[in-house]
Amino acid sequence: MMTQRRPPPTVTLAPTTALRIANEPHQSHGPVAAEIEGLIRVFKDGFVERPPIVPCVSSSLSHRVGVVSQDTMIDRFTDVWARFYVPALQGRPCSKFSKLPLVVYFHGGGFCVGSAAWSCYHEFLARLALKANVCIASVNYRLAPENRLPAAYEDGFLVLKWLKQQALLSRSSPEQCWRGRCDFSRVFLGGDSAGANIAHNLGARLASSNGFEAMSMRPLGFMGTILVQPFFGGEERTGSEKNMVQPSRSPLSLATADTYWRLALPTGADRDHYWCNPVMAYGKGSKLEDTMLFPTLVCISEKDILLDRNLMFCRVLAEAGKMVEHVVYEGVGHAFQVLSKSDISQSRREEMISHIRSFISRQSI
Repeated sequence: MMTQRRPPPTVTLAPTTALRIANEPHQSHGPVAAEIEGLIRVFKDGFVERPPIVPCVSSSLSHRVGVVSQDTMIDRFTDVWARFYVPALQGRPCSKFSKLPLVVYFHGGGFCVGSAAWSCYHEFLARLALKANVCIASVNYRLAPENRLPAAYEDGFLVLKWLKQQALLSRSSPEQCWRGRCDFSRVFLGGDSAGANIAHNLGARLASSNGFEAMSMRPLGFMGTILVQPFFGGEERTGSEKNMVQPSRSPLSLATADTYWRLALPTGADRDHYWCNPVMAYGKGSKLEDTMLFPTLVCISEKDILLDRNLMFCRVLAEAGKMVEHVVYEGVGHAFQVLSKSDISQSRREEMISHIRSFISRQSI
């Protein structure tokens, strides 16, 4: 597929790193094959346009935030990079007592849009790092449809292998000051929406073969997964998908979800593919009981069309004897924690951060 070329990345990543925006007239690319208004337009000739609906920002943060942020290139060939968030030491020396759990976080956007540089994620993850007292690596992965699944999963695994190499280094360099603060023996996989899907599928891969993949990542120690409104789907509609009426400005409607999956899944796959519908996959003789999944926290929104599907996912894991807990946030919809500034959303966001902090603390003991 054709897409506008971006400038070569530098050590400090440009705010527009993840954007591919057409500067040419639409007519030069012919008819539109798929579109989600305001977010993505895919032309039949393969050209992809992503309007800058959310501004991208640099890694800089005010010292008043209490968090230090830094961008680090992970793989120049695929342009995969991460934005690290580390609570400030406030004059204290860096020692083993200041090492913090590391959350490897994947942003949402239906696998097709979004960036670790989006201002909404920058604000949310800085606050999460501070309030939960953790280091965060926010991953910028390749997007569909230029890079259909499993590209995002491959990028996630690439990041984990890179982190393994960082953990094996004896000392941190000035260019990677975050490394000295990370406790690589306490790693959590997390994300929201499509990012939560990535976190779950990475966790499932690491747990396969009786945990052989996870053991191959040592000294990384995986403690759990944090799934915020995980983006799953299926050919058969759930009650919330069929009946929940979404506001016109909702970030996820049924039609939007279908378009995302059509652009992200491998060509010819439907929504019952196991990357999309793990519940069906787990019900087809997958021996889920024998799979060593990590303890899982699932954060669910009451007014999200994914409500029933997320609850079903939790029920299947619980019935298989897996350690899973979930919280339903009342009165809010999909991605409220990053996209809504309403009073109730802000209140529920603080509740979510508190639940994530408690989960990390329990699993880190």
